[in-house]
Amino acid sequence: MTAVTPERHHARLEDVLDTVESGSGAWRPYEIGADKTGASALVDWLDELGADVLADLLTERKALIFRGFGVSPEAIEPVLSRLVPDRLPYVHGNSPRTKVGGNLYTSTEYPQKYTISMHNELSYAHRWPTRLTFYCEKSAETGGATPVLDGQLWLDSLDAEVREAFAGGIRYVQNLHDGFGFGKSWQDTFETDDRAAVEEFLRQSRAEWEWGPDGLRVTQLRPSTTKHPVTGAEVWFNQADQWHPAGLGDDASAELYDILTPDEFPQYVTFSDGTAIPDAYIEQIIDRGLESAVDVDWRSGDVLLIDNVLLAHGRRPFEGTRRVLVAMSDT
Repeated sequence: MTAVTPERHHARLEDVLDTVESGSGAWRPYEIGADKTGASALVDWLDELGADVLADLLTERKALIFRGFGVSPEAIEPVLSRLVPDRLPYVHGNSPRTKVGGNLYTSTEYPQKYTISMHNELSYAHRWPTRLTFYCEKSAETGGATPVLDGQLWLDSLDAEVREAFAGGIRYVQNLHDGFGFGKSWQDTFETDDRAAVEEFLRQSRAEWEWGPDGLRVTQLRPSTTKHPVTGAEVWFNQADQWHPAGLGDDASAELYDILTPDEFPQYVTFSDGTAIPDAYIEQIIDRGLESAVDVDWRSGDVLLIDNVLLAHGRRPFEGTRRVLVAMSDT
């Protein structure tokens, strides 16, 4: 591994970019290998690099993957404290996952036979993490890659008709049950059973909400794109495809329509004025995203750091046992 010291930082970045452009011509996460194994070697390297230079490097390269250190589950905490300080809880998250430590979660518990389409974490919310760290405790026997995708490339890949249709923004609807029903409960979603705390969170999020006999209904209006605070790059930044029935596949979508109206679905999405989003638009968003993504194939002990605004991520199907954890930060 070549240490990227503060003094050599900018020159080294130019070398990396030149190598990528003169080689395959395709962007990939910047891979950092180990001279010494163990989490302590990675912690020492990160301490030598410094938080400011790490931030610059991440902005330039969008994703960093640390390989060969063999980080064990018992030793992941000091690594996370350098990569994602002041870790955030997964409050208002819609993915099924389990908290395994101090704001450290399973990346998802969505059935392993399905692809998870590209998305930026919590892009439907008023506040989202700026960084994500994924830690591979155990890689799958087959498959299970984490695809990552440049959000500016994703936006540019969409037809002008689709980009223009979404320019006015998106309306997200959540129907969160009170303990029994489809999808997640409001207690799991907000990690509390205190209604006042939930209402304060939603008030700060500029969301609308309504309590009913079976749970909580939340409505939010959000833009479809955002701009990176440092680079200014405009990126596709929403989860319309994951909240829309067309994103579930024909069978699952048909089953929902058989028993519920769209506004009763656990989560639903329309254009900001309430009009329906055509299935064809959703299918294009999903397909273009997955086609343009770059797969990160896991090895046990790998650590991946991504800029959650510049890059979307997903998951490929897998066989066997796979355990990938995620932590988030807005630092």
